[in-house]
Amino acid sequence: MAKRDFYEVLGVGKNATEAEIKKAYRKLAMKYHPDRNPGNKEAEEKFKEAKEAYEMLSNEDKRAAYDRYGHAGVDPNAAGAGMGGAGFSDAFGDIFGEIFGGGRRGGGPQVYRGADLKYTLEISLEQAANGFNTEIRVPSWENCDTCHGSGAKPGTQPKTCHTCGGTGAVRMQQGFFSVQQTCPTCRGTGREITDPCVTCDGVGRVRKNKTLQVKIPAGIDDGMRIRSTGNGEPGVNGGPSGDLYVEIHLKPHGIFQRDGEDLHCELTIPFTTAALGGELEVPTLSGKGEITIPEGTQTGKTFRLRGKGVRGVRSSYPGDLYCHVSVETPVRLSDEQKKILRQFELSLSQGGEKHSPKSESWTDRVKSFFS
Repeated sequence: MAKRDFYEVLGVGKNATEAEIKKAYRKLAMKYHPDRNPGNKEAEEKFKEAKEAYEMLSNEDKRAAYDRYGHAGVDPNAAGAGMGGAGFSDAFGDIFGEIFGGGRRGGGPQVYRGADLKYTLEISLEQAANGFNTEIRVPSWENCDTCHGSGAKPGTQPKTCHTCGGTGAVRMQQGFFSVQQTCPTCRGTGREITDPCVTCDGVGRVRKNKTLQVKIPAGIDDGMRIRSTGNGEPGVNGGPSGDLYVEIHLKPHGIFQRDGEDLHCELTIPFTTAALGGELEVPTLSGKGEITIPEGTQTGKTFRLRGKGVRGVRSSYPGDLYCHVSVETPVRLSDEQKKILRQFELSLSQGGEKHSPKSESWTDRVKSFFS
């Protein structure tokens, strides 16, 4: 049976670019690959036909000969010999790189981005509210000063890896599969170091601590992170450095608990103030504040001081301060104090419900429950 026109097989025009030819072949290869069509002879033949067409048209010299002389202008054995050819292998490797989540295009050593680093910084609530500048020391990898990052002993040079030829990767061919892996000899660097640097043991990098200036913005909250671009670990083979993330942790505060932009505190008052009322000073992050305690204030009463909270990183206005009242019961009373309290209790009981409305209500509910 006469062979079909290679351009017709791939479904492209004679003026198709290399990229268009490659795209067309990949589409057909994905569709008709034998592993996706087990036992389907027709699909297998179409796959072989597409492979042969791509091998011819992806090679500049073969394509020129085919355009001029047709099938007679190309070596009839090229299709069978091209299974491991560069053009086919590149396209085929790309296809299965996408299927299996890997793959690498182009030659040369593999380039890797450096790893990101995390630094935990504990700060006080006051520091978080107002913001500040600080210095931190973080461990990092830096180029070795002895070998200047080459990994080789001074006066020597790394050699091209004999396994991968300097590409940093090797291709494994098994039947129709073409899988590219990191070179096991040079670990992707493309170089072999026969006489390593004694300072860094051939790694080209040494572990050091570096000092960084970090600006903590006002209003930052627990768990937020500050990104310091490029201050992570350096990349491999010229790859970009990673980033440093400074994660903020707030230390427990002796008075306040933070809830977003609001602050909460427990306001402990003597029972005499709760009964008689009065003025109380309360602490805030910006100084002192005042609260008027009305007569008969009960435990659990909450007072709100507007604008005395924290202004968040992205907020225009600060939150509020909530003071939760806790009435303190006196302890270690003297006999005289106990006598006064009993007289006071007697006077309350004679006054009836008007002095203890909650107590009377509670008593009524208990009686109703048991009856």
